[in-house]
Amino acid sequence: MSNHIDRGKIGESIAVNFLIGKDYYILERNFRSKTGEIDIIALKGDMLIFVEVKTRTSIDYGYAYEAVNRKKQRRIMNTAFYYIKFNRMKGYQLRFDIIEVYLGKIKKINHYENAFV
Repeated sequence: MSNHIDRGKIGESIAVNFLIGKDYYILERNFRSKTGEIDIIALKGDMLIFVEVKTRTSIDYGYAYEAVNRKKQRRIMNTAFYYIKFNRMKGYQLRFDIIEVYLGKIKKINHYENAFV
């Protein structure tokens, strides 16, 4: 497995633990469908949250959240709507978040709630 994939998996595990520590209930990790993939799907209260995790070792090439462009956002939203329909999950408010995980010299997590709609 490449360092890039290893780093991504480590970042997702850190993000999951971060969310659990904030009383989120994790429903799915790496949900895949024909429309795309969602890194984490979680519940908190009546909120159904779809989380994109971006892991970096530095900001040399820009901030991690900047990698979630409009095309990626649309793909995540389409996959979220598929997930909701497939699992018959009605009555929840929806939220799309981004979590940045930095694994460089300084370890850091940034959680952007309602990052896009």
